[in-house]
Amino acid sequence: MNNQFTYNLPPFPIPNRDVIRVFSARIEEITRDRNTTFVTISYSDCIGCARPEDLVRLVVDSNTIIHDERGRNLRANELERGMIVDASFSSVMTRSIPPQAQAFLIRVVRRNVRNETTTGRIIEVNNRGNYIVTMNNFNPASAIRFNLSPETVISNSSGRRIPLSLLVPGIRVRVEHASFMTASIPPQTTAFAIQVLR
Repeated sequence: MNNQFTYNLPPFPIPNRDVIRVFSARIEEITRDRNTTFVTISYSDCIGCARPEDLVRLVVDSNTIIHDERGRNLRANELERGMIVDASFSSVMTRSIPPQAQAFLIRVVRRNVRNETTTGRIIEVNNRGNYIVTMNNFNPASAIRFNLSPETVISNSSGRRIPLSLLVPGIRVRVEHASFMTASIPPQTTAFAIQVLR
């Protein structure tokens, strides 16, 4: 027998397996590959706790139901980074970091972009892995790994776009990035924009 999920909308069937439901999650990253969209969300199931938020990468395909704030249907390409969503997804996940799961329902609650900015010196550039690591005041505890995507904008001090290959250790940069951080050492997050500072 199929489970039902109402959500103040007409119910729809969910596959006969365990389902995880999260509320007020934030879309941190969106990537697309052919007919599939991958939506990384951060959420907390322990409001007010000091522990970091959980991350999951949702597989969004033609079977995923997506609604806006008024209950109207949305397409996957209308989802945006920073949106606050409620989501229902499979409890069967990959062992990757972050874990990956099939999305059954995504409902936009509000559109609220929350990016953060960090300034520091580059201590490592990895062109093959598409990431940089920055540090402040030679303090190892301040190190952050910024993962780059094809959408990451890299610019020089004049605002002109430059390739990753022009970034080298020692350069001071300002990075606009997602508000979530992994619990790894150093912590990792997604860079949206990197600008070289004078």
